[in-house]
Amino acid sequence: MAYTDDAVLSKLSALNETHDSIATTAQWIMFHRRHAAQTIRLWLTKLKDMPSPKRLNMIYVANEVTQQSKARHKDDFTNAFAPFIADATYIAYKGASPEIQSKVRRVVDVWRDRNIFDKETIQGIYTKLAEVDKMRPAAAGGAFGAGFRSSSPAIPPELSPLITQQEAISKSLIPMKSALTTADNEYEKLIDPAAQHPALPLQAARLNGLLKILASAEGAVAESMRTRKEMIQSLQKLLVANQQALEEEEGHMKKLSGRRTEIEKKKNDIETTILGQGTNYQEQQPSGDRTSTEPERPEVEALTPPHKSDADDSSYQGFSGQNGGGQSVAFHTHHSAPGQQTAFSTSGIELLSNLASQYQSVPVNGSSNKKRKLNNDDSEFPDLAGDDGIDADVQEMLRKDTQGN
Repeated sequence: MAYTDDAVLSKLSALNETHDSIATTAQWIMFHRRHAAQTIRLWLTKLKDMPSPKRLNMIYVANEVTQQSKARHKDDFTNAFAPFIADATYIAYKGASPEIQSKVRRVVDVWRDRNIFDKETIQGIYTKLAEVDKMRPAAAGGAFGAGFRSSSPAIPPELSPLITQQEAISKSLIPMKSALTTADNEYEKLIDPAAQHPALPLQAARLNGLLKILASAEGAVAESMRTRKEMIQSLQKLLVANQQALEEEEGHMKKLSGRRTEIEKKKNDIETTILGQGTNYQEQQPSGDRTSTEPERPEVEALTPPHKSDADDSSYQGFSGQNGGGQSVAFHTHHSAPGQQTAFSTSGIELLSNLASQYQSVPVNGSSNKKRKLNNDDSEFPDLAGDDGIDADVQEMLRKDTQGN
């Protein structure tokens, strides 16, 4: 098929992702290497018009053509692709799916490893790819993009300028290193004493070229220095802002600690006051409001009557006379026979107990407060001196009890 623009566009339109299709198209393009520049321009135009999934095939054709040309030591297509390959790779990489992007990047890595293009061209390609990667979070959309954005942590606004500046530093490193390497190599070649010195006009041209290389390297280093200085300034601003915020927070902490100590002291004072008032709480209440849960203490009798079984052996206390005779009186009881042993009636015992609790023993000489013991003699009643010291009721009761026995 004769070489025409339509023939080239037709070949590129019929391209598919199979190896045979890519190899056949690459062979036809290489056969017409005299039209390499025109073919590359048509290739770039067709790549821009193709949908995103088919642009990868155009990258595969370029890879096949350039590698075959490099293997045959033919630089026609390599030199023709070099000015446009970075933009073409950028177009194929931008807007593609992650799978296609990984394949495009793999091709670029092959070009770098096999030195298909010069270092400046390779660095330009990676710079374009980095620009796409930088725009990916903002450009991601759809269900998958929304899911990735929601799952990834949000970048604080204070760090956004730092991220941009760090990306600028990374972007400037590649051309700077390449320019430094080229400048060092060219300088060593011209300054090497063992090298042959060409004619003066040629030597002047080489020196002029070295000056341009050195100037380019200086520009690359200056650009890297500028980005780093901006990064340092941003970091210093962030550091100063954090230091000021730290001092302010330390002031807040000191104020809060003082307030907490004050409140704790006040609370302790109140608790101490409450505990001190607790003991006097009942005393401070009105007497009419007091409610006693304990019953009043019972009145205990001064004298308890003797046990029933000991009624015959008990002694009765004497009762003092009402006229102040000052003589003590003892009562004697007779033992009864076992069959006739009876106790005083209940009413008589209670009466004796009550009377005994109401009377006190009569002092011996009228001045002594000691009590005399009752005489337990069971023979007979003592002389009562006319019974003046015995109450009439008691005398009658004793008489009846004696007659009953």
